[in-house]
Amino acid sequence: MTQPAQTPTPPGKQMLSEQVYAHLRDAIMRGRYAPGDALKPQDLAREQGVSLAVVREALVRVVGEGLADRLPNRGFAVPAFSDRRWQQLAEARRTIEPVVLRMSVERGDVDWEARVRAAHHRLARTSVYEPGDGEFYSAAWAEAHRLFHRTLLEGCGNPVLLETFDRMWTASELARRWSAHRDPTRDGIGEHRQLEEAALARDADTAAAVLARHLTLTAAALTRDVRDDEKGEGAGAARS
Repeated sequence: MTQPAQTPTPPGKQMLSEQVYAHLRDAIMRGRYAPGDALKPQDLAREQGVSLAVVREALVRVVGEGLADRLPNRGFAVPAFSDRRWQQLAEARRTIEPVVLRMSVERGDVDWEARVRAAHHRLARTSVYEPGDGEFYSAAWAEAHRLFHRTLLEGCGNPVLLETFDRMWTASELARRWSAHRDPTRDGIGEHRQLEEAALARDADTAAAVLARHLTLTAAALTRDVRDDEKGEGAGAARS
């Protein structure tokens, strides 16, 4: 029996959905919605001047990126600090990434060394904050940060492991921003410098240990009592 052809999404609706998705993702990343806040489709549709169908399509996308939860019979919401997924992701990253970094240090060639040095230089010279970005770090710094961590691992030469890193990095982005906001005194700049130095010195043991600690500190900030947030304003200079 012939299956009915699927009706493609109209270009206009697709464009609106993309706009709402970008707005919603940006708002969550910048902390305009607090952990646990409800994301009400009706309110979003009214604010953005679009239909509920467009909003729901955008919400499904942010759920897919781990930036929101779809709750049975309760709609959508931003994940909470206490959500177990953050600690599970941290455990997965601490298990996998130091091993991949060790492989990278052992296998990486001179071109890899040059890329690591360049990626760290870019990260160190990119402004963490930009005017108007508020208390959370800028998109430019976030991308430089991602590239540095990925470049460190690229010497492993295993695309499957790198794809695993990419998925975990995307899933961790919201927790990483929250962690930075909750631990503003952390010396992320120093941690990244230690990672670069250990990798380029071909000291696999030190590089793996520094990375494991780097990842642990990010997860630890999310388990602190929320009252600790009152100790300071803003976010730290770098996070895992």
